[in-house]
Amino acid sequence: MKKGLSALLMITISAFMLAGCMSIGVSKKSKVKLNAIIVKHPLTQDVAKMDWLKETEKNAGVEIEWQEVTSPDWEKVKQELLFSGEIPDLIIGSYAITDAEFAQYPNLFQDLTELIEKDGPNVQQMFQDKPETKVIATQLDGKIYGLPKYQPFGTETATRQFINKQWLDNLGLDVPTTWDELFAVLVAFKENDANGNGDPDDEIPMDFAPLGMGGFDFFHPTVMLGSVGITITNGGGQGYFVEDGVVKNFFVDERVQELIKFLHKCWEVGVLTEDIISRDYALYQSVARGNGNTANVGFTWGWELSERFGNTLASQYVSMPSLQVSSSSDAQVSWSYDYYGLTYGANMVQMSASAKDKDAAMKFINQLYDPIVSMQALFGSIGSNISDNGDGTYTVLPPEDLALDPATWKWTTTWGDKGPMYIPDTLHLTPSSDLEAIVDQTKPLKEALDSINKEKDVYPDIFIKYSPDDYYVLTQINTALMNISMGAFGKWVTEGGMEKEWDTYVQQLESIGISKTIDIMQRYYDEYQVNKIDF
Repeated sequence: MKKGLSALLMITISAFMLAGCMSIGVSKKSKVKLNAIIVKHPLTQDVAKMDWLKETEKNAGVEIEWQEVTSPDWEKVKQELLFSGEIPDLIIGSYAITDAEFAQYPNLFQDLTELIEKDGPNVQQMFQDKPETKVIATQLDGKIYGLPKYQPFGTETATRQFINKQWLDNLGLDVPTTWDELFAVLVAFKENDANGNGDPDDEIPMDFAPLGMGGFDFFHPTVMLGSVGITITNGGGQGYFVEDGVVKNFFVDERVQELIKFLHKCWEVGVLTEDIISRDYALYQSVARGNGNTANVGFTWGWELSERFGNTLASQYVSMPSLQVSSSSDAQVSWSYDYYGLTYGANMVQMSASAKDKDAAMKFINQLYDPIVSMQALFGSIGSNISDNGDGTYTVLPPEDLALDPATWKWTTTWGDKGPMYIPDTLHLTPSSDLEAIVDQTKPLKEALDSINKEKDVYPDIFIKYSPDDYYVLTQINTALMNISMGAFGKWVTEGGMEKEWDTYVQQLESIGISKTIDIMQRYYDEYQVNKIDF
């Protein structure tokens, strides 16, 4: 009996020891805690409310403490982080960190190459399916600090121009086809009760987005440079463009004078609001939504009708082709070409070189590049935002809030275009209705877009990497260029004086090195054309 009790005791002790080992094993598999920053749209809700994100963290075995920063505040927060030398485990957001900052602070960021090979099968699949994404991700030294995105819903342009057709009909006017005709229409909008509400002074004939922290990025009037033959990309950026294979900058191109003169003429007759240059983006957006069925804005630019004007007023507006400068001009007009920026994105996620658990952080990153997760990062959670049709197909649902348009609803409920993602061409997803609507709304611009030579008239900036020395030169000079050009542009539109000051202004930009930056970019552009791969 003693032997039996001893055996039983040993079995019991062994069971407890085994249970203890199992308990230790479970604790080892507990969620890894990470910290991260998400740079999000000002409209976006707290990430804690995003079901798809909770599920993604769970599947990756991590628990993330999120710091949420809206886009307008990010530059200040970022500089403080970079200067401190301490960044969170992960930074997520569209172009949150630039290639120039990787070159300037290489020790802060983790080279993801080996981690991708070990724990990044979804990222590897993206690189295999879309080799251009690996080109976007890889620095000149072969390292990968930030990962890109791919979403197959990008059109050729981010900007369409709209006019209130109901106002035109009220006044017996036609859709303008030239700058001269547009000016006459704008004056008519101002001098008459175009919206028909009995108040002749509440109309805003022309409205456009203000100059932002990024300078001329999607500063709407720059698309009018297409009328004088200049093809801008990404709304103008830092002024650089390509014409027949030659890199130029519209800051010092005499043709930009035509646009400045036109906008100043508009200012002088009062068809622009007094705070047109200085007001913030939120006010610019809200004004176009009008008051009930009464519209406030006559002519403007934007992404899509319902996004710009709201569901109630969108039907009053029509999209327009690119305009000729005058009826005597027979020049081929162009438009803003933004396909690369809309379809791809660079540096959507990066990891700190001092991250405590790099394997866990990479597993979370890899989860974000799962096509089903990516789809939800862009459009919202399955169930509330996306219908799983049960047959391998998915449909983006209309907004639950009927007062919101699809684009605004997307930005409200999820990361939208600001998140890392890979949505393969083979995913059977019916996108939101705004993405379908812009196909029709872009048709008036087709002739202008089709005229663009994609190799000789487009600077492929997203695929080009500069050396650290060249990044330094470009950053320093371009910062000075932007300060001078933005100040001059705003002054000339509202106060005039361009004709007298132009030569001095150009000499000033030349003195701080604009020719040097153009030469650098020309060299990289030429090298890209020789060495590029077909995508």
